[in-house]
Amino acid sequence: MLTPPYSQTLPPKGNQMNIVLHRPEIPHNTGAIGRTCLVAGARLHLIRPYGFHLDEKSLLRSGLDYWHKLDVSEYDSFQEFIEENPTHRLFLVETVSGKTYSEACFEPGDYLMFGGETVGLPHEILGMYPENVVQIPMVRGERSLNLSVAVGIVLYEALRQGGFEQFTWI
Repeated sequence: MLTPPYSQTLPPKGNQMNIVLHRPEIPHNTGAIGRTCLVAGARLHLIRPYGFHLDEKSLLRSGLDYWHKLDVSEYDSFQEFIEENPTHRLFLVETVSGKTYSEACFEPGDYLMFGGETVGLPHEILGMYPENVVQIPMVRGERSLNLSVAVGIVLYEALRQGGFEQFTWI
């Protein structure tokens, strides 16, 4: 079993996991997700419009002093995101799906997309990738997890499936 302390060795671009936030609404969630991406060696992709400005104190406070180190890309639309990332495997994380995130077979370089906190992902986008929609199991009657928690759950499952190869344990 691997135990800390460890140091992170960033995987080559193209092999690192990618987190995509489609129209995120809450700045402190995006800040916390950015911090998670940095320590997990993942890239963060943000699709506008946002419900905040990237220089908001709550976003920077949640990201602590990590935000300036983050590998982040911004896009004006989903179409622009697709055009700039044409050879990708995209998994859509939504509250309703036929399979759980643990049933997906993630590979290095995959993109994990999450929708805005109050609206989720648009049906048009979900319809483009029906075989790649996954969910996190929850008890009946509850709506959803906090977005930053959901990102952490799915991202670390993808990293676990890859054997945590991007981390060097010392």
